[in-house]
Amino acid sequence: MSKAIRDVYGECLKKYGAENSNIVVLDADVSSSTKSSVFGQAYPERFFNCGIAEYAMVGIAAGMARNGKIPFVNTFAVFLTTLGSLGARAYMSYSGLNIKMMGGYSGLSDAYDGATHHSLEDIAVMRALPNITVMVASDEIITEWMVKTAVEVNQPMYIRLSRDAVPVCHPANYNFEIGKGAEVHAGTDVTIIACGLMVSEAVEAAAILAGKGISARIVDMFCIKPIDRGIVRKAAEETGAIVTAEEHNIIGGLGSAVSEVLAQEGIGVPVEMIGMKDCHGESGAYSDLLKKYGLDVDAIASAAERAVSRK
Repeated sequence: MSKAIRDVYGECLKKYGAENSNIVVLDADVSSSTKSSVFGQAYPERFFNCGIAEYAMVGIAAGMARNGKIPFVNTFAVFLTTLGSLGARAYMSYSGLNIKMMGGYSGLSDAYDGATHHSLEDIAVMRALPNITVMVASDEIITEWMVKTAVEVNQPMYIRLSRDAVPVCHPANYNFEIGKGAEVHAGTDVTIIACGLMVSEAVEAAAILAGKGISARIVDMFCIKPIDRGIVRKAAEETGAIVTAEEHNIIGGLGSAVSEVLAQEGIGVPVEMIGMKDCHGESGAYSDLLKKYGLDVDAIASAAERAVSRK
């Protein structure tokens, strides 16, 4: 059975914390939710609960990074990238400090807490800040790679994590790279470029499409900034139609990033965008919210059919 991404994240923090004493972890009083508490229980001298003070937390992390530590800064994505955005701009983007902002409970995954806790603009906020790598975890395999990479690579990062369990999309030995997408399913008629939870949804959609005679390629664009221009260009040229799928506003997120590449490359192919249509969510069961806002398997399959029909 698949593990919840937040649980995998907590386990990975503990694992790599044992190997590198420079790792420090900060949280804004929600460590039992983000699972940074797993690290805190193992290494209490390197764990700091900063309270509900997100901007101050990023400032504390800046001081630690300036002195050679590797700070992982944790809270719900919606608060980290709003209340913490000034710190991200000053200390990560402008100053280039080696801070890792870990946005938990992203998208609609904090379902029952409602619209105020949904994070549907965080990718847009963080990709607009110069010098920050932006990545989105899609399964437990890539979550571990992202934590390991965050430890090893000396640069500011924003990593988006989900609350829930998702099916495994990648082989355990896959060679991920910053700035490179990963093809998880071959196809020739349309390419679905997805991130996060939507990758596994897209894989299910590909099975539906296959039953209708449509061959769908699936790309996990886990690194949204820097984006893999080559894989986007190749997909457009070889399949002739693109669908983007994200648990985020269609403005400023993955769909926008992919469309920017196509426009800059001068490639005119049909594009359909699956995501929140410039609106907030509401409280309810996660699966119900995904269906209501057109972020489920059927919506992705329908978008792919429309894209193919427009070729």
